[in-house]
Amino acid sequence: MILMLVLAGCGSGASTGGGAVGAATPAAFTAHPQAIEPAAGQQATAIVPTDPVGDVHAHAPPLAQVRRELHLELVYAPITNSTYIDPLQYVNHWERTDQGVDANMPVGAPILAPGRIKILAVEPNWYAGQPLVYWELLDGPQAGMVQYVAEEITDIARPGLILEQGQVIARYAPSGTGIEFGWSTPNGTTMAVATSGYEEGQITPAGSWMRKWLNRLGANAGPDT
Repeated sequence: MILMLVLAGCGSGASTGGGAVGAATPAAFTAHPQAIEPAAGQQATAIVPTDPVGDVHAHAPPLAQVRRELHLELVYAPITNSTYIDPLQYVNHWERTDQGVDANMPVGAPILAPGRIKILAVEPNWYAGQPLVYWELLDGPQAGMVQYVAEEITDIARPGLILEQGQVIARYAPSGTGIEFGWSTPNGTTMAVATSGYEEGQITPAGSWMRKWLNRLGANAGPDT
């Protein structure tokens, strides 16, 4: 059963230093020792938002529009025994648990597909002029569920593309409010808001589950903070 998520930003921590996003490759960063390296292969054409952060007064698209975009892209994805890899292998600073899990990475570091996924939609002004990208897990024990990463991201894979495990969903942008990685649904709300509600800075069950999920993949994200 697909769980529900929220369309609201987190404002995590400060960005790490500057650099050219386009020049970065996974080999330029130090991953956790238990992580699996990204699969080789041609990467998807990406969406590149304006850097630094866009219009801080911009508003997210209407919820009805978000729902329509997501439902147009969803596919039937049965649960399988496939395993996932840590999608956040290059995090250098874990931050709070809220709607999802907040973190910082080196500029240009990739956010990787944990398994086979389909990119569902990109919302360009999710929080403080920063984007969010949704994808559906197409295999493994959470097949059919929707995840997202938001805020300080760029080079985002386009909606409709299917990525194989280890391919790049997006990269850490040169400026912004860090990233938030969490569970979402086709209804344009985070699981946190849909299941327990959310107030700024609150540790939610949905966020706590995401941190545990990442830790099981070897992310070393630590306990909820």
